[in-house]
Amino acid sequence: MEIAETLKKKGVDVAIPIFEETVEWAGAINSVLLDNPRLLGQSMLLRDKSLMKRRAQLGGIRVGIFEEAHERDDVIRFLKRVNQTLLKLDGDPNDPIHLKAFDKAGCLGHRIIRTPDEVDLIPDDEFPMLMESHLDGWEFAVEAWVHNGRICFLNISEYVTLGYSVFVPATPELEKYRPEITRQVEKLIKTFDIEFGFIHPEYFVTSDGEMYFGEVAYRPPGFKVFELLERTYGFNAYHALVLAFDPKTTDEEIDAFFPKEVVDATGHAGCFGVYPRRRVVSRLSVPIETEDHDYFESHELTAPQAEKVTKRTAFGNHWGLLYFFGEDPYTLRDLLKRQEELDFYI
Repeated sequence: MEIAETLKKKGVDVAIPIFEETVEWAGAINSVLLDNPRLLGQSMLLRDKSLMKRRAQLGGIRVGIFEEAHERDDVIRFLKRVNQTLLKLDGDPNDPIHLKAFDKAGCLGHRIIRTPDEVDLIPDDEFPMLMESHLDGWEFAVEAWVHNGRICFLNISEYVTLGYSVFVPATPELEKYRPEITRQVEKLIKTFDIEFGFIHPEYFVTSDGEMYFGEVAYRPPGFKVFELLERTYGFNAYHALVLAFDPKTTDEEIDAFFPKEVVDATGHAGCFGVYPRRRVVSRLSVPIETEDHDYFESHELTAPQAEKVTKRTAFGNHWGLLYFFGEDPYTLRDLLKRQEELDFYI
C-alpha cells in the first residue's frame, strides 16, 4: 500500500509486470492506482496455476483433469486414477501426468511422471503442486496485447520442442486455427475480466481440432519471444506493453502502432535453448553446420564456468540461446529440431 500510495503521488498511472514474480505486486499496486480492488484478486488468478484452472473451468473453457498435490501419496493416487479412467489394464504403459509448481514461470518445476517409482525423485520443497492429465495434441503459445477488452495484436508462437525451441509466426498448418484461437483468447479475456495489458496463454489443439487451455501468464514470455517479434515485425514489444497497459492510450494510437499479423511479417524468427549433452565439458564449440547456415544470426552462449555439468531436474534452465531468421518456416522448424542433436559444449 505504501508503494502504491507513493507512486500515485508521483503521478504514476499503472504498474506493468515484467517477470512472473511481479504479477501480484503489479496487481496490488494497480488496484490502488486504478481504484479497482478486483485487480489484486485477478492477479492472483493469473499467478496461481490451480486457481487459474478453476477459473477457466468456471468460464466454460476446456481443460484437462487436474488436482492439487500436497504430498507424494496424492501424486500416486492421481496417476492411478487417471489411468484407471483411461481403462488401462495391468501391463499397459501408463499415460503420463504433468506436475507443475503453482507459481513458477514457464517450464520451471514442470515434471512428467509415468510410474509411482518416479514420485520418490520429487524433492520435498516442490510440494504443493498442480497435477494434470496429459493431453495429446499440438502445444503452442499465444501472445496477445489487450486494450479496453479488445485484442490489439495476437501472435501464435510455434514450439518445435517444448523447453528447447520456438519460432514466430507459426507455420500455415498452425495459423489455419487462428480464427478459433482468437475466439478462445477472447473467451479467456472475458472469463478473467481482463480490460488491458498483455497475456501469454498456452493451448493444445488435438487431431480433431478441439482446443484445450493449458495456462496463462500475465507477463512477457520466455525464450526472448519479444525479441523474435521485433526481428520479424519491426515493432518493440515492450513499447507495446506500455501502450496496452496505459489507460490513457487511445484506440487510434493502438491501431497505428501494431502491424497486421502474419501478412506484415518479413520472415520467421526462432531461437533454440542450448543444454550441454555431455556430463563433463571444457569449452564452448558452436558446430560449423550451425554457424554456416544461412538462417543463423547470433548466439549468447558463454564459456562453461565449471567442467562438471549439473544434472537437469524437471525441464531445467538452458545455457543460452541461438537465434535464427529466414523466409521458410519449415526450413526453420527443421533447423531448430536439428540443433537438439548437436554438441555446443565439448
